[in-house]
Amino acid sequence: MGSKNRFYMDVQTLNSGVTGSCHLCIVKYPDGTTTRFIVDCGLFEGREETGSENKTFPFNADGIEFALITHNHIDHVGRLPLLCKQGFRGNIYTSPPTSNLLVLALDDSYRVLKDTAKRRHESILYKEEDVAQALSLVKPIPFEEKLQVDEHIAVTLFINGHLPGAALILVEISYPGEQPINWLFTGDYNDKNVFFDVPKLPERVLNLPLNVMIESTYGDMDSTETIPCFEENILAALEHRSTIVVPVFSLGRSQEILYVLRKLQDDGKLSKEIPIYFDGKLAHRYTRLYLDGMLGIREDMLDFLPYSLTYVNAENRNYVLEDANAKIILTTSGMGSYGPAPRYIATFVKQKNAFIHFTGYTAEGTLGSNLKQTPIGETVNVGGLYLIKRAQVQDTTQYSAHIKANGLIGFLQQFTHLNFVGVNHGEEETKEIFAKRVLKQVKTKDVGIANSETFFRVSPYHLIKTMTTKFQ
Repeated sequence: MGSKNRFYMDVQTLNSGVTGSCHLCIVKYPDGTTTRFIVDCGLFEGREETGSENKTFPFNADGIEFALITHNHIDHVGRLPLLCKQGFRGNIYTSPPTSNLLVLALDDSYRVLKDTAKRRHESILYKEEDVAQALSLVKPIPFEEKLQVDEHIAVTLFINGHLPGAALILVEISYPGEQPINWLFTGDYNDKNVFFDVPKLPERVLNLPLNVMIESTYGDMDSTETIPCFEENILAALEHRSTIVVPVFSLGRSQEILYVLRKLQDDGKLSKEIPIYFDGKLAHRYTRLYLDGMLGIREDMLDFLPYSLTYVNAENRNYVLEDANAKIILTTSGMGSYGPAPRYIATFVKQKNAFIHFTGYTAEGTLGSNLKQTPIGETVNVGGLYLIKRAQVQDTTQYSAHIKANGLIGFLQQFTHLNFVGVNHGEEETKEIFAKRVLKQVKTKDVGIANSETFFRVSPYHLIKTMTTKFQ
């Protein structure tokens, strides 16, 4: 049977909230050797960005042997160039669609960070050559193809509905004479996507003795609590207001909202005469990848653009801002803080005949969160400008790329041998609410709340211990 304590894996989640995702994994073998790898390497954003959080890692980058990436959102990939700057030279494993998307994401992130550093009179986080170095290390793994990354560790990626290219990552760790240690990292998770099919996990995975690190972004909300309202709100607003501003995420949400508007046109509910403007360079580039068939999109979903769509850039943006006619503007970023969104919000938040509709999660400290919390008639800070909020501001979680709590519970209930469930990627109160629900509704030996102050040590058989200390 072997030793139960000389073969183990430590996992520390290096973020406590919903951005900056990174798991440090340390495998200790009976022969005294050690393997270190990470799962995701994201930027801290919004309230979680303290200024120093993004600049350092609590580990030596050159001691990390490889990196696994769940999906192409900056809060999961944005610090890969910094990792390389600090000496990492291992492979970066991810899905083929994500490998295509990373080129655009890291290039855009570098430009945003460069502009931000210049504005704040700070040194830039990393250089352009660090971006190139990171991209040179990317190794795509086809979905459901088991890859032996070293003598003891095999990795398999499974399709995740969160967005194109997103993966559930199964890590299987073996050693002669020992039972294996198996971890499944969900990343941000959804069991469906309008653009592609999400197959169920194979039986072999469902029946493994397994540890799961699962997100909990909406761990305090069931799907029954989500009331679809976006289409109704947009159509009602067009009857009374001249301008609708819809902040959208560049990848996933932009394309889904374009599809929703196209469907409203096809159903005769939205006039094809109403102009729809689409602003955000990165969102444009991602959309072209959708249309070029490079992201695993179903063929029947490739024709999703609205009839009255106009792409917006620096050359025609002023026209859109000054046009007094009824219109719909989709603009990045989804939380309102970056991209062209602050300029649109600054222009229209002070107009009574404007309507601003968020379509996803807005982290504390972002412009979107501040806008939603500010009553009409009160002042709001938009990029240093103090403006009176007169526009209506609404939001919806109906298009969230994150599955709700009941879906997360259903996902966990599929597995027949859960040793440990770690709850991460949520506000602290939300993680606690969800962890308690897992304890009551899921058959598992142990449940823990993952944050930057805690690590979990697991053997092939069970959770050995949890400690509140930092790795060296």
